[in-house]
Amino acid sequence: MGKKTLKFATSLALTGAGIALWKKKKKRNSPSSVSTTKNTSHCHYKNTELGKYKKNKKGIYYASGNYEAFARPKKPKNVDKKSAYLVGSGLASLAAACFLVRDAQMDGSRIHILEASDIAGGACDGIYDPSRGYIMRGGREMEDHYECLWDLFHSIPSIENPEISVLDEYYWLNKEDPNYSLCRATIHRGQDAHTDGKFCLSQKGRMEIMKLFFTSNEKLYDKTIEDVFDEEVFDSNFWLYWRTMFAFENWHSALEMKLYLQRFIHHIAGLPDFSALKFTKYNQYESLILPMIHYLENAGVNFQFGTQVTNVTFSFEQDKKIAKTIEYKKDGEEKILTLTENDLVFVTNGSCTESTIYGDHHTAPTKKSHVQTAGCWNLWKNIARQDPAFGHPEKFCSDIEKSSWESATITTSNEEIINYIMKICKRDPRSGNVVTGGIVSCKDSNWLLSWTINRQGQFKGQDKGEICVWIYSLFCDRPGNYIRKSMRMCTGEEITAEWLYHIGVPIERIDELAKNHTNTVPTMMPYITAFFMPRAKGDRPDVIPDGCINFAFLGQFAETQRDTIFTIEYSVRTAMEAVYGLLGVDRAVPEVWGSVYDIRSLLDASVRLMDGASPLSMKLPEPLETIKTRILKRIADTDIEKILRDYHVL
Repeated sequence: MGKKTLKFATSLALTGAGIALWKKKKKRNSPSSVSTTKNTSHCHYKNTELGKYKKNKKGIYYASGNYEAFARPKKPKNVDKKSAYLVGSGLASLAAACFLVRDAQMDGSRIHILEASDIAGGACDGIYDPSRGYIMRGGREMEDHYECLWDLFHSIPSIENPEISVLDEYYWLNKEDPNYSLCRATIHRGQDAHTDGKFCLSQKGRMEIMKLFFTSNEKLYDKTIEDVFDEEVFDSNFWLYWRTMFAFENWHSALEMKLYLQRFIHHIAGLPDFSALKFTKYNQYESLILPMIHYLENAGVNFQFGTQVTNVTFSFEQDKKIAKTIEYKKDGEEKILTLTENDLVFVTNGSCTESTIYGDHHTAPTKKSHVQTAGCWNLWKNIARQDPAFGHPEKFCSDIEKSSWESATITTSNEEIINYIMKICKRDPRSGNVVTGGIVSCKDSNWLLSWTINRQGQFKGQDKGEICVWIYSLFCDRPGNYIRKSMRMCTGEEITAEWLYHIGVPIERIDELAKNHTNTVPTMMPYITAFFMPRAKGDRPDVIPDGCINFAFLGQFAETQRDTIFTIEYSVRTAMEAVYGLLGVDRAVPEVWGSVYDIRSLLDASVRLMDGASPLSMKLPEPLETIKTRILKRIADTDIEKILRDYHVL
């Protein structure tokens, strides 16, 4: 695509559409356009919706709307003869177990969750460690159109009020206390950076984003974001918002960047102030994971902790792939579980929080992690060696320098610190309501440090007046602005001191406050953005690999169409697809929200990315400018004109 074409892509698209309409109308009015011969080129074609919802080769079909969402499927054939073994107890695995109980109507006693650690939840954690303090390795941003997530949680009872669902609880909370930020970024030690909701993209930068948006997936295999963007994007507010909100680095996958743009195009307007987002009342473990565990325990599901699965072996019979054994370690002993075709195996392959290194207030998270022998990654490697359809884990876990960053949880009740927080976020963090509304990014931080305070208390057991601050940095290998060390080499106390510097605490007060009035637990995660590493088709295995009759992958490193990783929706979607496909559940998986195909969302995003200017304001070369003027006259008093005015294109 040439430079001029890029520059005027938006207006040309509109102009072309208008010309097509005008020519079509002119042709209809022409006598020569009346056909005098019978058209036989489509004589075998028949207009029908029959087969519209036919299951694909994986045994799955997709649908939109609420007809399928409200339906309860019939009990699948022979489900009472089947058992299920779920490897891992993260969100994807727990969701799959819930779908087995609710939709496949499998007896809970036949469902077995095999977990290496002593607690469920995987990356969706939130704990109080008596030896360290409160720990949250990350947080989960949610929105209206997590179709599979809400499909699941409308069936999971709330712990605080079992008469309502988790979805009800969440819905009421976010209606009464909507999320938005009053300060998205700071500069010069706690001063508002006045990004003011602007993207500040140049014309060239906008065209680079538009070109990526329309580039085919195949053209983006193994490409990085640096291959498709330059400083015209990287120097903009847009990239500051984007990279800090989603944790994208310049060397990450251009394909994932494109998928994110398409998946969340309806939220471009909410990107600068987080008004697109919704959050749970407590941390993700207490708000999401615990209700699922209670639901499954009440159904009789069997949790087996301290069980590390090391391999699943297969037999290959003609075009069928059959899981035959599960190899695992329990109480120091190596064991083998023999499977039949009626034993279904669901494996969460890969993990973003595997091999987490924990520090504490006085210790940096520098202890050597066994990243080369990481349990879930080695499990995937052992499975992948048996067949190319099982993916290529090395594409994601071989370069931890490019897939790691660090987070920390700061706990404080100090009034002096809280006053500096309130100066920035303009809200009282002890109110129980929205505080920062999302991350506050320190624009001039060497670490590119961002921090957030969600509704307090984030933990049910938190003392009143105590607040938990979550911070993370994308550049963990650079010296800080106050602490002249890389974040990865810092203790919790030193990380706190760097944060206090960036929120404007006087230098003479920083060290004392960091040492005596906070407790901070840092966590270094070698694989936290492993799923963003550049990839190609086949690197992530299909949820149900071709030929598998009793095996499926779950989670962030399994492949499903159109959705985006690093979201809890992705984990739940893969779980639903796996259960429905292997068990033949006759109910549609909700399709990914179709805003990328919605002209309203596309028009709105175009104007928003131009900070309120119309794409038609771009001056076109003659004779295109003349054609544009004529087309605009032609659409006067039509629905086309109305929608263009409604979305400020006209």
